[in-house]
Amino acid sequence: MNAGVILLLTLVLGVMLFLIQRAEKRRRRLATFVMAGLGFLLWYWASFRQLGSEFTASLLLALLLNLLFWLLIGRYNPVGDSESGIRVLGMDD
Repeated sequence: MNAGVILLLTLVLGVMLFLIQRAEKRRRRLATFVMAGLGFLLWYWASFRQLGSEFTASLLLALLLNLLFWLLIGRYNPVGDSESGIRVLGMDD
């Protein structure tokens, strides 16, 4: 196993999972669809380069890291809605 490839794939897959996790509820399906397409291309690249075990290890590591983030930070800081949370402050506020 190549540790550099595992680290790189873990970083890429972790960011992809993080973007799905922190997407708004209305946009989560679109984010999941886009990231699944990118994940498939990443898996195809890894299988073409014969890096299947590294890809599996990095996917499991990225899932574990995102689960830890959600348990420690994400549950207490849920994703807000962009329409209800935006308030413009003017000179009189």
